[in-house]
Amino acid sequence: MKLTSKGRYAVMAMADLAKNHDPRPVSLNEISLRQGISILYLEQLFLKLKQNSLVNSTRGSHGGYVLSKTPDKIKLSNIISAVNEEVKTLKCNRNSKKGCNSKSVKCITHNLWDELGEHINLFFEQKSLEDVLNIEKKFQRIKN
Repeated sequence: MKLTSKGRYAVMAMADLAKNHDPRPVSLNEISLRQGISILYLEQLFLKLKQNSLVNSTRGSHGGYVLSKTPDKIKLSNIISAVNEEVKTLKCNRNSKKGCNSKSVKCITHNLWDELGEHINLFFEQKSLEDVLNIEKKFQRIKN
């Protein structure tokens, strides 16, 4: 399975934004420091997140980003697709007539990996930023 850092970091940054927002916008510098993600990388991600209406920005010395919707209304699948990411479980193009090994037939496990991809995508479709925050709270309570 392949989900690159682009998708993972976008979800991390959005979860950070959801957790640490107060009435004021959150700067990318704050997210960068808390999550250990390069500010240049965050700028690229947030440009795409803004273009896909997942965040709103404010300019100025007290500027930054806020979620465009409440955390329960933002699906992880929306974040991942906003940064042009997809979960890839197949080596080949799933709709191609060529198989996984550039042969004329698909490999024997093609349908297995395709089904796994569907489950993963459904998982991300069913999970929201609110779910991410609730899971973190749950594990914080267990640790303490």
